[in-house]
Amino acid sequence: MLEKPLHFRTITEIAEDIASKRLSPVELTIAMLQRIEELDGQLKSYATVMADRAMDAAQKAEQEINAGTHRGPLHGVPIAVKDLCFTKSVRTMGGAKVFADHVPAFDGTVVAKLEAAGAVLLGKLNLTEGAMGGYNPEFDIPQNPWHPDRWTGSSSSGSGVATAAGLCFGSLGSDTGGSIRFPAASCGIVGLKPTWGRVSRYGVLALAESMDHVGPMTRSVADAGIMLQAIAGYDPNDPTALPHPVPNMLEGIGQDLQGVRVGFDENYATHDIDTELAKAVRAGVKILSDQGAEIVAVELPDVDAYVDAWPTLCSAEAVAAHAATYPSQRDAYGPWFQGWLDMGAKVTGAAYAKANNLRAACTGHLRRVFTEIDVLACPSMASPPHVVTPKLLYGRYDARDPKFQRFTVPFDYNGAPTLSVPCGLNSEGLPLSLQFIGKHLTEPLLCQVGHAYETATPWHNLHPDV
Repeated sequence: MLEKPLHFRTITEIAEDIASKRLSPVELTIAMLQRIEELDGQLKSYATVMADRAMDAAQKAEQEINAGTHRGPLHGVPIAVKDLCFTKSVRTMGGAKVFADHVPAFDGTVVAKLEAAGAVLLGKLNLTEGAMGGYNPEFDIPQNPWHPDRWTGSSSSGSGVATAAGLCFGSLGSDTGGSIRFPAASCGIVGLKPTWGRVSRYGVLALAESMDHVGPMTRSVADAGIMLQAIAGYDPNDPTALPHPVPNMLEGIGQDLQGVRVGFDENYATHDIDTELAKAVRAGVKILSDQGAEIVAVELPDVDAYVDAWPTLCSAEAVAAHAATYPSQRDAYGPWFQGWLDMGAKVTGAAYAKANNLRAACTGHLRRVFTEIDVLACPSMASPPHVVTPKLLYGRYDARDPKFQRFTVPFDYNGAPTLSVPCGLNSEGLPLSLQFIGKHLTEPLLCQVGHAYETATPWHNLHPDV
């Protein structure tokens, strides 16, 4: 068996070599910056490469480790963050021309926490404008490393591409309607959306604050747990950050699934979706059973009617988030996000209240489903990554079929943690993805379930040919 290339190794693997001084953070960072230079002209995952800051951090990490100080598994590891996360003295654009000259005076909490853990920040990753569905025509569009004509998963697209292509060892994305799960699924990697409030959003450009989540995107479940461990926890600068103690995210890693109740709604998870994906999801649930989990048949409501409320909520909240620049600088926005803001500006208080009531009803239905189970299993999205067109990327917003967000929006509504993992390739060689949803603050259990699935399958070891 061929040895895994350095750039495709996991955080867990390289952390051991860094800690034992078999691997130099400086040499590793140089290698990653060279790989970005060689490949990202085509893949376009990075908005800003922070080479000087990365080298400074790598040198500091190497000096500390050589002196006997080791901060943990991220120490000396090159990572990257979505270009919504504030970085002191480095522009944070959010994919928007209106923020092209936005240079924060401080690091966002997640950036500060990653660097406090010793991580090496390689740079900022591209995304859709405002973290919604389309790109500003003046900004780069990340290219799916599995197939250049396929979707990269919308908002956190640069995070998905860079992680899948070995241009960082892990990244941060954000998720308001699916934007950790969609790029994880489209690019064949792991995406962990934490419980809403588990991770501070201070110093992160907002889309819809009541649904925005920030979380890790990695090449293994354990890596996602490692990154979440570093960024989670109370933050006095964010009143919505939960005060609950942060548990050991990897405490269940390596344990079987005896006693874990996994809910599965056959109709919800497999009806009216891609047939190859449905087959892979069923196979994934069978693997969980083989690992000791109890598979519990559950029945979800017709969530599509509730998903229909999401554009009303998100677009109205986006107008609030962009109050400093919209409508005063409306013409600076690209057609897709401009249309989104225009739609949100027309939302009345009564319409928002009606949509919010639908959100509450959906959350209530899900709460009852989870009285019988610990984890719910379903796809991360309804199909493999679809073909992209200029209209999809740049055109004005068109209403989506609710099934497009059937497996994502309900868990942005209720803020439950989710974990997406690769579950195969289809007949075209495109990634397929399985999603696990937990109760609030049960990220360690999700990591346990995801790792058990991962160790029983080969999918996390597959990488695009770049």
